Amino acid sequence: MQETQFSFSKEYEAAQKRQAWLSVLTQQSSALLQYESQLKAESYDLLRTPEIGMAMVKGKTAGEGQIFNVGEVTITRSAVRLKSGEVGFGYLIGRDKKASELIALADAYLQSENAENWQKTVIEPLRLKLLAEKEALAAKVQTTKVDFFTMVRGED
Repeated sequence: MQETQFSFSKEYEAAQKRQAWLSVLTQQSSALLQYESQLKAESYDLLRTPEIGMAMVKGKTAGEGQIFNVGEVTITRSAVRLKSGEVGFGYLIGRDKKASELIALADAYLQSENAENWQKTVIEPLRLKLLAEKEALAAKVQTTKVDFFTMVRGED
Protein backbone atom coordinates (compact mmCIF):
# COMPACT_ATOMS: atom_id res chain seq x y z
CA MET A 1 0.00 0.00 0.00
CA GLN A 2 2.81 2.43 0.82
CA GLU A 3 4.48 1.66 -2.49
CA THR A 4 1.31 2.75 -4.33
CA GLN A 5 1.15 5.99 -2.33
CA PHE A 6 4.79 6.72 -3.15
CA SER A 7 4.15 6.08 -6.81
CA PHE A 8 1.09 8.32 -6.70
CA SER A 9 3.03 11.20 -5.15
CA LYS A 10 5.78 10.77 -7.74
CA GLU A 11 3.22 10.95 -10.56
CA TYR A 12 1.60 13.95 -8.90
CA GLU A 13 4.94 15.74 -8.67
CA ALA A 14 5.69 14.98 -12.33
CA ALA A 15 2.26 16.32 -13.32
CA GLN A 16 2.89 19.52 -11.36
CA LYS A 17 6.24 20.04 -13.07
CA ARG A 18 4.64 19.49 -16.46
CA GLN A 19 1.85 21.94 -15.63
CA ALA A 20 4.45 24.52 -14.62
CA TRP A 21 6.47 24.28 -17.84
CA LEU A 22 3.36 24.21 -20.04
CA SER A 23 2.13 27.35 -18.27
CA VAL A 24 5.42 29.12 -19.00
CA LEU A 25 5.43 27.92 -22.61
CA THR A 26 1.88 29.10 -23.33
CA GLN A 27 2.38 32.48 -21.63
CA GLN A 28 5.66 33.03 -23.50
CA SER A 29 4.66 31.51 -26.84
CA SER A 30 5.87 34.52 -28.84
CA ALA A 31 9.28 34.42 -27.11
CA LEU A 32 9.47 30.68 -27.82
CA LEU A 33 10.06 31.50 -31.50
CA GLN A 34 13.70 32.33 -30.72
CA TYR A 35 14.22 28.64 -29.87
CA GLU A 36 12.64 27.35 -33.10
CA SER A 37 15.87 26.13 -34.73
CA GLN A 38 16.93 24.44 -31.49
CA LEU A 39 13.54 22.72 -31.06
CA LYS A 40 13.31 21.61 -34.69
CA ALA A 41 16.91 20.32 -34.83
CA GLU A 42 15.79 16.67 -34.60
CA SER A 43 13.18 15.04 -36.77
CA TYR A 44 9.77 14.33 -35.26
CA ASP A 45 6.33 13.14 -36.31
CA LEU A 46 3.25 15.33 -36.22
CA LEU A 47 0.53 13.28 -34.54
CA ARG A 48 -1.90 16.17 -34.83
CA THR A 49 -1.05 18.93 -37.26
CA PRO A 50 -1.64 22.36 -35.75
CA GLU A 51 -5.34 23.12 -35.99
CA ILE A 52 -7.52 26.00 -34.90
CA GLY A 53 -10.76 25.45 -33.00
CA MET A 54 -12.95 26.84 -30.26
CA ALA A 55 -13.28 26.10 -26.55
CA MET A 56 -15.96 27.16 -24.10
CA VAL A 57 -14.75 29.22 -21.16
CA LYS A 58 -16.65 28.61 -17.94
CA GLY A 59 -16.80 30.80 -14.88
CA LYS A 60 -18.31 31.25 -11.44
CA THR A 61 -19.65 34.43 -9.89
CA ALA A 62 -17.10 35.61 -7.32
CA GLY A 63 -15.33 32.25 -7.64
CA GLU A 64 -18.22 30.33 -6.07
CA GLY A 65 -21.73 29.22 -6.90
CA GLN A 66 -23.13 27.83 -10.12
CA ILE A 67 -20.84 27.38 -13.12
CA PHE A 68 -21.92 29.29 -16.23
CA ASN A 69 -20.59 29.66 -19.77
CA VAL A 70 -18.69 32.93 -20.19
CA GLY A 71 -18.09 32.54 -23.90
CA GLU A 72 -15.90 30.90 -26.50
CA VAL A 73 -12.22 31.46 -27.25
CA THR A 74 -10.15 30.45 -30.24
CA ILE A 75 -7.49 27.85 -29.45
CA THR A 76 -4.75 26.19 -31.46
CA ARG A 77 -3.60 22.67 -30.67
CA SER A 78 -1.06 20.18 -31.94
CA ALA A 79 0.71 16.98 -30.90
CA VAL A 80 4.15 15.62 -31.81
CA ARG A 81 6.16 12.45 -31.19
CA LEU A 82 9.93 12.50 -31.01
CA LYS A 83 11.91 9.67 -32.58
CA SER A 84 12.74 8.53 -29.02
CA GLY A 85 9.00 8.06 -28.33
CA GLU A 86 8.07 11.05 -26.14
CA VAL A 87 4.76 12.68 -27.02
CA GLY A 88 4.21 16.40 -26.51
CA PHE A 89 1.07 18.50 -26.71
CA GLY A 90 0.70 22.19 -27.48
CA TYR A 91 -2.46 24.15 -26.69
CA LEU A 92 -2.76 27.91 -26.60
CA ILE A 93 -5.38 30.60 -26.83
CA GLY A 94 -5.25 32.28 -30.22
CA ARG A 95 -4.46 31.32 -33.78
CA ASP A 96 -0.71 30.68 -33.77
CA LYS A 97 -0.03 27.32 -35.43
CA LYS A 98 3.76 27.64 -35.30
CA ALA A 99 3.75 28.44 -31.56
CA SER A 100 1.44 25.49 -30.89
CA GLU A 101 3.84 23.12 -32.64
CA LEU A 102 6.84 24.59 -30.78
CA ILE A 103 5.04 24.20 -27.44
CA ALA A 104 4.33 20.55 -28.30
CA LEU A 105 7.99 20.00 -29.23
CA ALA A 106 9.24 21.64 -26.04
CA ASP A 107 6.78 19.55 -24.01
CA ALA A 108 8.10 16.36 -25.61
CA TYR A 109 11.75 17.32 -25.07
CA LEU A 110 11.03 18.18 -21.43
CA GLN A 111 9.86 14.59 -20.94
CA SER A 112 12.98 13.10 -22.53
CA GLU A 113 16.26 11.96 -20.99
CA ASN A 114 17.76 15.39 -21.73
CA ALA A 115 14.98 17.22 -19.86
CA GLU A 116 17.30 18.94 -17.40
CA ASN A 117 19.21 20.64 -20.23
CA TRP A 118 15.95 21.80 -21.85
CA GLN A 119 14.76 23.08 -18.48
CA LYS A 120 17.91 25.21 -18.11
CA THR A 121 18.20 26.45 -21.69
CA VAL A 122 14.54 27.09 -22.58
CA ILE A 123 12.16 27.07 -19.62
CA GLU A 124 14.26 28.97 -17.08
CA PRO A 125 14.99 31.96 -19.38
CA LEU A 126 11.32 32.09 -20.42
CA ARG A 127 10.20 31.85 -16.78
CA LEU A 128 12.50 34.71 -15.78
CA LYS A 129 11.23 36.80 -18.70
CA LEU A 130 7.63 36.11 -17.63
CA LEU A 131 8.38 37.13 -14.03
CA ALA A 132 10.05 40.36 -15.22
CA GLU A 133 7.02 41.18 -17.38
CA LYS A 134 4.64 40.54 -14.47
CA GLU A 135 6.74 42.73 -12.15
CA ALA A 136 6.84 45.53 -14.73
CA LEU A 137 3.06 45.35 -15.12
CA ALA A 138 2.59 45.37 -11.33
CA ALA A 139 4.84 48.45 -11.06
CA LYS A 140 2.90 50.20 -13.82
CA VAL A 141 -0.41 49.41 -12.13
CA GLN A 142 0.98 50.55 -8.77
CA THR A 143 1.49 54.07 -10.18
CA THR A 144 -2.27 54.40 -10.65
CA LYS A 145 -3.14 53.13 -7.18
CA VAL A 146 -5.51 55.31 -5.20
CA ASP A 147 -5.62 55.01 -1.42
CA PHE A 148 -9.06 55.68 -0.03
CA PHE A 149 -9.43 56.57 3.60
CA THR A 150 -12.09 57.99 5.84
CA MET A 151 -11.34 61.04 7.87
CA VAL A 152 -12.87 61.20 11.31
CA ARG A 153 -14.25 64.54 12.25
CA GLY A 154 -13.64 65.71 15.75
CA GLU A 155 -17.31 65.30 16.70
CA ASP A 156 -18.68 62.89 19.27
